[in-house]
Amino acid sequence: MKRLVSHNHAAAAARVWWDMESCCAHSQDEVCSVSRLLSSTCDGAPAALADADTIFALSSGHGRCGVAVVRVSGPASATALRCMAGFTQRLPPPRTALLRSITDPRSTEVLDRGLVLWFPAPRSFSGEDSVEFHIHGGPAVITAVLQALGSVPGLRPADAGEFTRRAFQAGKLGLTEASGEESSVLTHSELAWHLKRGEFLEFSQKKLRKEPVRTIERHLKDERRGERLRSGVQVVIAGAANAGKSSLLNKLCQRPAAIVSPIAGTTRDVVETALDLGGFPVLLSDTAGLRDSSDLVEREGVRRARERVEQADLTLVVVDSAHLPSEVDRAAAFLREQLRNRCLLVLNKADLLPEKQRQKLGTELRGVSGLPAVCLISCQTNEGLKDFLTVLHSSVKTLCGDPLFGAPTLTQARHRAHLQRCAAALAQYQRYRDTDLALAAEGVRLAVTSLGRITGRVGAEEILDIIFKDFCIGK
Repeated sequence: MKRLVSHNHAAAAARVWWDMESCCAHSQDEVCSVSRLLSSTCDGAPAALADADTIFALSSGHGRCGVAVVRVSGPASATALRCMAGFTQRLPPPRTALLRSITDPRSTEVLDRGLVLWFPAPRSFSGEDSVEFHIHGGPAVITAVLQALGSVPGLRPADAGEFTRRAFQAGKLGLTEASGEESSVLTHSELAWHLKRGEFLEFSQKKLRKEPVRTIERHLKDERRGERLRSGVQVVIAGAANAGKSSLLNKLCQRPAAIVSPIAGTTRDVVETALDLGGFPVLLSDTAGLRDSSDLVEREGVRRARERVEQADLTLVVVDSAHLPSEVDRAAAFLREQLRNRCLLVLNKADLLPEKQRQKLGTELRGVSGLPAVCLISCQTNEGLKDFLTVLHSSVKTLCGDPLFGAPTLTQARHRAHLQRCAAALAQYQRYRDTDLALAAEGVRLAVTSLGRITGRVGAEEILDIIFKDFCIGK
C-alpha cells in the first residue's frame, strides 16, 4: 500500500508507521476489547463529552476516487478514534499514519482497512483535537464510515465551511486565507494554491504610508484579473452557422459536449463546460450560429449568443476557411468584419484547402496589421490545434495575471467594494486633514474599517457568513 499523508499536514506526517502486527484483521480478543471499549467509552461517555460540538464530514470531495479522507474535529475526536480504530489503550503518536481496520462501533463489523491519523490540539488544521480516516473511495465504504461516525456520542455532521471557520476562529487562518481556501474549492486550479496562502491583497505598508490612494487605485484598476482567476475566464465560441464551433468545443473539452451536425443551426442555445487550461479556470461557451433566421427558436438562440459575446472576457471567432476570399487583402477585410472585443480568429476546416493555399494563407494573414492572433486549424484532422492551444493559454494567462509573479489582488466583488470605500474614505482624510481634524480622523477610521473587512481585523459576524456560505461540506 502506498504511503499516504494528510494534505493538511504533509510535512508533519513525513514518518509513516506501519504497525502491521497490530493492524492485521481483528482477532477475537480484539473484538472483545473493542466491545468493552464501546460500553465503557462510547455508551458511558460523560454528559459533557456527549454534548460537545464535535463535527465530521467527507473532506476529500464527492465522486469516485481511489482514496477518500473523512475528517473529525472537536473534543470527542479521540473517542471516535478509539471506537472505530480499536485503540483500547493509548492513542497513536500524533501526526503519524497507521494502517488499521476501521470498524462500526455498534456491530464491530470491519468496514474498511485504511490509514488513521491523530492530530491533538492545538497542532491541527482547526486548532482542536482532530482525526482523519483515509479510506477506500467507494461510495459504499464512505457511506458506511460516515454512518458509523454518526453513531458515536458527541459527533454530528459538519455544516458547510465549518472546519475552515473553526480554523479561522482558532487563529490558524486569517480571513484572507480562509477566503482563499474557498477559492481553491471553487476553482479547482493549481494556481488557487497561491490564493489559499492569503495572497489576495498585497499592500506594501511603506507605499500605503506614502501614497495610499494611488496604491489602492492601482489595485482597483487590475481589470478584474483576480476575479477571473477565482471564478473563471469567460471564453465564448462565436461565428457563423456551420463554421465548426461545436466541433471546437468538443475538441477543447475532449468529450462530445455539444451536438455536431452538417445541418446549419443545430446549436440553438448556449452550451457551457468548465475547463482547467494549464492551471487557469475557464468557462467555455458554445453559441448559436450568428445569422438571420425566420425560426423563432433559432432567433432567440442568436440573441443569447450576441448577449454572451458582449459579456465575454475572450471570444473565439470561428470562420470556415473554405469561405475566405482567396486574395489576402480581401480575406483580411472579411475577417475584420468578424472581430469582437478581445478575440482570437480561428480559421477552421483548414484540411479542405490545398496545401499551398493553406500555407500561404496562414503566413500572410499573420503579417496583416490590425488583426488579432490568427490560428489555422482543422477539428477533423487536429491540424494546428496544438499551436492554437498555446495561443489560447497565453491569452487566458494575460487576462488572469500570473500569481507566480505578483499575486492577484481582488478576487471577489466584496473585496472590490470594500476597497472602493477605503479609497473614498482616504480621499476624505486628504480633503480635511488641514482644515477639520475630526472629519479627517473619521476618514481614517472608515478606511481602516473597510480594509479590516477584507483582512478580518474587524469582528463582523456577517463577514464570516459571506465567506463561509459557499464552502463545501467537509471544508
